[in-house]
Amino acid sequence: MSDESGTVVAVSRNDAYTFTKPNRDSIVLVAGLGVEGDVHAGVHVRHRSRVAADPTQPNLRQVHLIQAELFGEVAAKGYDVPAGGLGENVTTLGLDLLRLPPGTILRFGVAGGEAVAGGDRVAGGDRVAGGDRVAGGEGAAGGEGAAGGEGAAGGEGAAGGDGAAGGGGVTGGDGVAGGDGVAGGDGVAGGAPAGVGALRGVGALDGVLAAARGARLDAATARAAAAVAAAAGRDVGEDPRPAIVLAGLRNPCVQINRFREGLLKEVLGQDGSGNVIRKAGVMAVVLRGGVIRPGDPVVVELPPGSRVPLERV
Repeated sequence: MSDESGTVVAVSRNDAYTFTKPNRDSIVLVAGLGVEGDVHAGVHVRHRSRVAADPTQPNLRQVHLIQAELFGEVAAKGYDVPAGGLGENVTTLGLDLLRLPPGTILRFGVAGGEAVAGGDRVAGGDRVAGGDRVAGGEGAAGGEGAAGGEGAAGGEGAAGGDGAAGGGGVTGGDGVAGGDGVAGGDGVAGGAPAGVGALRGVGALDGVLAAARGARLDAATARAAAAVAAAAGRDVGEDPRPAIVLAGLRNPCVQINRFREGLLKEVLGQDGSGNVIRKAGVMAVVLRGGVIRPGDPVVVELPPGSRVPLERV
């Protein structure tokens, strides 16, 4: 697999909380929010356990991507997993997503290949409301939409959330058995880690970075937010293609075993040194809006400096 380019092989979206997401002919990215019409779009966290733990956290998980090569690996062990089966929005081929560093920009489509308006790709002649609003979701003005809105009520329950085992525990830390703990994990007690207060939004990412400034972040989330902010600062606006910024790794949850019994151990484990290995894809925020379709090329723009590994977000 390459760390420079790849291809989109499937796109998926769902407006309801379900583990899998149905494939679509296309999806529309909305800058600063996520996938238009997808339940996980928004400025603040939308995944169930995260909402239950702290709904003020920034949504660095607006778009979920998985490399299709994973499905081949698990198929060899008897697990049939289709594109969208693990809830990803974008399934890629030929691109080693897991090895890319935080702050990597992925651009979709052929440069100069499609008309744009106001920085957002036009889909069938209809502009996506300037890239500022998700249909049925969150508007840039007026906060979260009422329909399918954000918050614990009416959303997903805490049980069966994002934790590696037993949901996204509030006190479990970052271990395999403890989930993504909000307190007692990587966090800095009494406030966000140093440097988070200096985050400033750049254009479309104003909202999610403002949420990061206002929330109590653990150290891994703070580093992810800083990488996203730096990537937004590098984007000078010359390339109008739809684009996302990688924030971190998906933390595999027990719902994977409910989908296919025993599959969790194939996407979550430890290396010889005891470090947690997560293979269930990467999470990103939308830098530039537009349409993504199967067959679109994906081009990688790496951040400057030495590579650092993605962490769970």
